[in-house]
Amino acid sequence: MALKLMKAIASRLKPLLRWVILGACLFFLAAVLKQNWESVTMIRITEAGWACLIMALGVTLYAHIVAGWVWGWILRRDFQQLVPWAWIIQAYLQTNIAKYLPGNIWHYYGRVQAATQAGASLEAATVSVLLEPLLMAAAALLVAVFSSQAIVSQYGFLSLLLHWLILVGILLALHPKVLNLLIRKLAKAKQKATPVLKSVPTPVSLNHYPWMALLGELGFLLLRGGGFLLTFQVLSSFTLSQVPVLFSAFSLAWLLGLVVPGAPGGMGVFEATVISLLGREFPSGLLLGVVALYRLVSVASEALGAGLGWLDQQRDRNWHGARGTGQETFSD
Repeated sequence: MALKLMKAIASRLKPLLRWVILGACLFFLAAVLKQNWESVTMIRITEAGWACLIMALGVTLYAHIVAGWVWGWILRRDFQQLVPWAWIIQAYLQTNIAKYLPGNIWHYYGRVQAATQAGASLEAATVSVLLEPLLMAAAALLVAVFSSQAIVSQYGFLSLLLHWLILVGILLALHPKVLNLLIRKLAKAKQKATPVLKSVPTPVSLNHYPWMALLGELGFLLLRGGGFLLTFQVLSSFTLSQVPVLFSAFSLAWLLGLVVPGAPGGMGVFEATVISLLGREFPSGLLLGVVALYRLVSVASEALGAGLGWLDQQRDRNWHGARGTGQETFSD
């Protein structure tokens, strides 16, 4: 009885917690903006800055294409699902923009639908979508711990130890023995929840450690970090010794934006974390300008990726339709 009551209370408080987190992040950003309003209004972008901004947009867009390729690798190579590479990357780019909808789950829902339409089983599509953020989280922590000296000097040894503990925990969770056990438990839970069904499809399983997918997500995070550094360069230069600190802060902020509930696309959480982590190294007014520009770059790259994915998908459909009807043109 007490357990049911606690679950009921938790279910009621969960939506409230999301709003509290989002509100706290926005309040923090508003307070920093108020204190540094004059510095922010003095920000100007030079011609070289515009060139850096365009490069940041291109690098960030390419990062999303790499992430789509990694998802396709998980489906095709890790779970042996016969899905076309082009289709799955197009679907990834098109669904990516849905992360900004309330709930922060609709991009995952769209990917499951897209994968099943492309020929993947529902079980494989669902597990691949759940596996992807775990791999991304591990990649973000790997990028952060590569800058271990910067982490110790900036945040203390205990922070580095915590990073390693979380990283080791995620890497162990990705091991086939652990992951397959979780998949089997989910399958049994599904069977109990649907007793009407005479049989439940055999759950998918992983027969090797997903090293390639992890390396792919590491490449994705490095590209995203590169886009962040280019955006930073738009407003201010930095030394080579500051690069590890910038990469570390970006990775941790991006990770918190990924895992903290109530922040569609990590909006608010990412910005507040970057300013908090880099506040001792750079002026707050500069950081406000950087995170605002980077948010613009991120949303623009995702919108551009969704548009390009849709156009590419329409081109493929028209091309196949023309071949099927014996036409020589690619238009309807």
